[in-house]
Amino acid sequence: MNNNKLTMRLIEASIGDIDLVGGKNASLGEMLQHLKPLGVNIPDGFIVTSKAYFQFIADNKLDQKIRNVLEDVDITDLQELTSCGSSIRELIQSGTFSTAMEQEILAAYEALIGLEHMQHVGVAVRSSATAEDLPEASFAGQQDTYLNIRGQQELLRAIKNCFASLFTDRAISYREALNFEHLNIGLSVCIQQMVRSDLGASGVAFSIDTESGFKDVVIINGSYGLGELVVQGMVNPDEFIVYKPLLKQGYASIVEKKLGSKQLQMIYGASENKTVEVIDTPTESAKRFCLNDTQILLLSKWVCIIEKYYSDLIGKWCPMDVEWALDGLRGDLYIVQARPETIHSRKKTSCITEYIINEKDRASQIILRGVAVGDKIASGKIHNFKGVSKQNIHEINFNPGDIMVAEITDPDWEPIMKKASAIITNKGGRTCHAAIVARELGVPAIVGCDQATETLLTGQEITVSCAEGDTGLIYRGRIPYSKYEHDLSDLPDVGTPIMMNIGSPDIAFQYADYPAKGVGLAREEFIINNYIKIHPMALLKHREVNDIELSSYISSLTIGYADEQSYFIEKLSYGIAKIACAYYPNKVIVRFSDFKTNEYYNMPGGKFFEPKEENPMIGWRGASRYYSDAYKEAFGMECRAIKKVREIMGLDNVVVMIPFCRTVDELLRVYQVMDEFGLKRGQNGMEVYLMAEIPSNVILAEEFARHIDGFSIGSNDLTQLVLGLDRDSALVSSLYNERNDAVKMMITSLIRTAKRQGVKVGICGQGPSDYPDFAQFLVEEGIDSISVTPDSFMKTVKAVKEIEDKLVAY
Repeated sequence: MNNNKLTMRLIEASIGDIDLVGGKNASLGEMLQHLKPLGVNIPDGFIVTSKAYFQFIADNKLDQKIRNVLEDVDITDLQELTSCGSSIRELIQSGTFSTAMEQEILAAYEALIGLEHMQHVGVAVRSSATAEDLPEASFAGQQDTYLNIRGQQELLRAIKNCFASLFTDRAISYREALNFEHLNIGLSVCIQQMVRSDLGASGVAFSIDTESGFKDVVIINGSYGLGELVVQGMVNPDEFIVYKPLLKQGYASIVEKKLGSKQLQMIYGASENKTVEVIDTPTESAKRFCLNDTQILLLSKWVCIIEKYYSDLIGKWCPMDVEWALDGLRGDLYIVQARPETIHSRKKTSCITEYIINEKDRASQIILRGVAVGDKIASGKIHNFKGVSKQNIHEINFNPGDIMVAEITDPDWEPIMKKASAIITNKGGRTCHAAIVARELGVPAIVGCDQATETLLTGQEITVSCAEGDTGLIYRGRIPYSKYEHDLSDLPDVGTPIMMNIGSPDIAFQYADYPAKGVGLAREEFIINNYIKIHPMALLKHREVNDIELSSYISSLTIGYADEQSYFIEKLSYGIAKIACAYYPNKVIVRFSDFKTNEYYNMPGGKFFEPKEENPMIGWRGASRYYSDAYKEAFGMECRAIKKVREIMGLDNVVVMIPFCRTVDELLRVYQVMDEFGLKRGQNGMEVYLMAEIPSNVILAEEFARHIDGFSIGSNDLTQLVLGLDRDSALVSSLYNERNDAVKMMITSLIRTAKRQGVKVGICGQGPSDYPDFAQFLVEEGIDSISVTPDSFMKTVKAVKEIEDKLVAY
């Protein structure tokens, strides 16, 4: 490449030209050359090279002036930093282009747009620094972008502003922190055809889960209008998750869709003096997802193509951070930027740090919820930045370790953010500015809280927890928590498969790196309670109840979905799929719903559909509900959700489990209902397990075994029913013990019968999680698998290894 070029076509750039065109432009040129032929749409453009930047600095004799301003500046002093950045930017903005350079730039502009279109067709003017979008340092968001620029003079002004943005406060601070020499870094500018996303949608996508580092998903955030608001965190965007391995096999493997409020959108400005403006999103638009399923899948395929190309290019796995835009005029998708992801790609996956809140009963202490960023916990005093502008932020006395609370964060605030122990914002999604910076700094952040600046007061002590799944929780006061370091490479290999009990889909990716052999118990109750948030029959029959408050609540829940059934089926399928893809292709055993009547009664709408029982623990629960006329229709939605997960998404590792099934006849009646709703044992390899938790399951194990593919011992209920006690009663709690000889005899009997009948038998009850010696007993009896809670995984593996070694020795 000729390093003396002042301008060049975007398609002429490649990854080897970073010194000349910067990371962003090098990446775009590389994709135009090699990925556009594969069907990936990328807008054309031209480049003002770093050679032009350095020549501009030299022509205007700015080099020594900039050195003088930078000399002896203390970047920890925000007032000094602000003064320094402002002075340098003014020097650059006051400079002039040489005649030759100006003519070359305008000739390239005319070739791209056409002379007749310059005043009414906008272009994007994007900064591309020579130390940007590198695998070892992202520099993401450090320089500026200008959208919908029209006309020659506006273009030249925008290019100078891009040059000047190399010396924003945050860019100076960032380079100092990473020991980059300021004047050795050049800046190139990309002038790119605008995609009419002002009439469509735009956002970002990652080829990795941005919180856990799980490699096998694409995460998409999007909103209506130009993409700056998503990046800045000004909106709470829609979020979509797609499972990559099955997407590549042709399945519609969308495993999550979350509707964001998308409260604002950026559009083209109405006048020449206003290139863009921000308006309220129309209510009806905000209630719809910004992408349809076809667009989600196409975009995800492109992200996978981009990731593979860059991984092959550098010779190792390279997860990508991609910006996309949907043209509202033509309906076409485009990739407008791609850079390497720099946080999780550098982590050692064998070393896992786990944060756990110590207090059990803490729900009453929750103040606010939002989107969790990271997986850490922090406590500290709040500093509320409500009403603080970036112009006077240097006047704020922010102490190291304080918790930052703001409407949104701005790149100019990064010097202060570096001092924070946690960050909380009203707006934003997992890919907004606050989230990106928090990950780089290694501090927990909760974004999209809505009312944080109104609710949280300066000086108030709180605990910020991102360790409890996708939902970040803000607790009143300092909540005790523990930090555990796990080195998975130290775990011994065991012969007995150890599986996980996963209650919440939100934590599935977090534990995907653990060497578990699948999931022995995924409870539908958690998903129904926390994802669906309504009694299933109330969802279906609320019009018959004629309760205005209930109907209004359901209307608010089902925004973005075709109808109530679609809402239930899709939400349940996403919850199940998220767990299933984290452990694919290992088995994930999903237990059909097993609420008791009192638990169902307490759900919204439950009082209209649930009877009062004296002892719900042994009443209308589990299998007996599924064929009942009073619940059968709701169970049908569960079956359809499982069918969607297995057949549409392709997650055929899902195994279903029937709980609290008292008789063989009852089992067969459940099968009839499953068949009616298209879920048939044996079809497409579908297996059905029985929860062995009632003495009759053990006594009649030989008969049950003829109709199932496996048993999973539910030691909690089995213990209470063998010992004849209520495990919820404090009066007899001292008698409750899974290690009682009577319970162990039942388990031994079941294992032996299952072995004779050639069906699998595992355990998913709490016993092995709580008592390593109980896990050892199960291994001695020949159990096929043990499933435990994540916090017990390490100690269970070690206990199993110990007994296996002893058995070999004998």
